[in-house]
Amino acid sequence: MTATSPSVSLWRNRSFVAVFSAGTISLFGSLITRTALPFAAILVLDAGALDVAALRGVEQIAALIFGLFAGAWVDRLRRRPIMIWADIGRAVLLGSIPLAFAANALGMTQLVIVAFLAAVLSTVFDVADRSYLPTIVEREQLVGANSALTAAGSAAEFMSFGIGGFLVKALTAPIAIAIDAVSFVVSALLLGTIRRPEPPPKPAHHREPVLDEIREGLRITVSSPVLRALALAHGGTHIAWGVFGTGYLLFATKELDLDPAAIGIIAAIGGIGSLIGSVAAPAAVRRFGVGRTILGGMLLFTAGNVLIPLAPAHAALLGAAFLLAQQLVGDSGGTVYEIVETSLVQSSVDNRVIGRVNASFFTFTTLMTLAGVIIGGVVGEYLGLRTAFAIAVLGALLSIAVIWFSPVRHMRDTTIDSGPVLPGDEAPITE
Repeated sequence: MTATSPSVSLWRNRSFVAVFSAGTISLFGSLITRTALPFAAILVLDAGALDVAALRGVEQIAALIFGLFAGAWVDRLRRRPIMIWADIGRAVLLGSIPLAFAANALGMTQLVIVAFLAAVLSTVFDVADRSYLPTIVEREQLVGANSALTAAGSAAEFMSFGIGGFLVKALTAPIAIAIDAVSFVVSALLLGTIRRPEPPPKPAHHREPVLDEIREGLRITVSSPVLRALALAHGGTHIAWGVFGTGYLLFATKELDLDPAAIGIIAAIGGIGSLIGSVAAPAAVRRFGVGRTILGGMLLFTAGNVLIPLAPAHAALLGAAFLLAQQLVGDSGGTVYEIVETSLVQSSVDNRVIGRVNASFFTFTTLMTLAGVIIGGVVGEYLGLRTAFAIAVLGALLSIAVIWFSPVRHMRDTTIDSGPVLPGDEAPITE
């Protein structure tokens, strides 16, 4: 690979390296919290399906309320400072949980409030993050950049889920969450090292009213056949994620008799599946085209998730094997789909409105995730978790149908590069 290759030049871009490092570290902590927060409710406070659904639900409600406004703010302001302050805010919020636990004052109310406020900041951060990347890398590098970020996230997933389960078991869930608080501080410090100037936002006297700007982002998304299909398909997969996110830990703990350490190891294996998907995505696009790669990723995602409700009850070893297979098959396919879909949106939308378009996607998929959370909580509580999981699979199948009958299926390519390059495969970093 030559020194002038777009993939190599990513690692000579100090701004991208800082974003890459910050994102990997904060994701490492966040994935520990993804395991530890519901376990804090389940193991410390003896929560049930509706309690866990409430905890997950307020996260989706926060994103739903603030998502569209976040897109307008991101397009009005510089994105890096937004990301830094969102990191600092989340560190403070999550840090309150181990402090309350140490004071024997932790309750479900605090967990719900922290989950809500942290989700508000995460919504703003995520919209800013997706909108910031195209300003620091070339558009033809986006698939490679997103693949590299996802590969690092997969490694973080492998380590954090595995470690997270043991931390919950050894130190308790609230103490494990403290690691996430520290990771956000480190992320903010790394983002603070970036010196590359951002394109200036639109002057205040040229701005339209915020609701008009929000409507513009929605109009662009709805009027484009490609963006509309991607948003609808993304919504269907998020129904599945909402259901599985609500019921997975309860299912693994109470029906399969797995302990937190075993669940953490299984989730860590999903990092291997995600790593496979992140490495395979650029090559798959070159070989099969954008549309077929997206469809293939969605098919693998759906096939993997079918295995969860098929896992036999109270047979820990066999049940764990089903969940491991789901992690490898479903996570690899879902990662391929996410990388190509994200890169396609980023390369198709002008920087002036990309925040609002990303927020339109984010808000719609959040609504669908919330629907999945409600389905997972209500159906899981009264009809059983396996029934809820069957509904989740239906949502994923509907997503496949949306892409099949859209122009996305026929897309051969977009602006892609030669794929991700791991650090160390290139010349020393310079700006």
